[in-house]
Amino acid sequence: MREVRLGDVIDDFCVKCKRIMNHSVVSVLNLEPAKVRCRTCYNDHDYRHEQAPPPKINTRKQALFNEVLSKLQPDVAAAPSEPNTEKTKASRKKS
Repeated sequence: MREVRLGDVIDDFCVKCKRIMNHSVVSVLNLEPAKVRCRTCYNDHDYRHEQAPPPKINTRKQALFNEVLSKLQPDVAAAPSEPNTEKTKASRKKS
């Protein structure tokens, strides 16, 4: 790979734009880009090697959601794989 210099245009993931965009090299450390500037939104950030950050998982929100589901339908939360064998309204009217 060729040597990176200040002002070179490279691709990187922009956290503000949330996609891989063109960036200008702002800072170089040990012949590697250290900081880059997005050429779309002009946001400066560390060079991420074109890797998107992992998605954030809100464990508290997920725990509350599971708690609400278990209160609404405790039998479904305990065994979600059981098929529903009750008759529907349409089948009751026909009989």
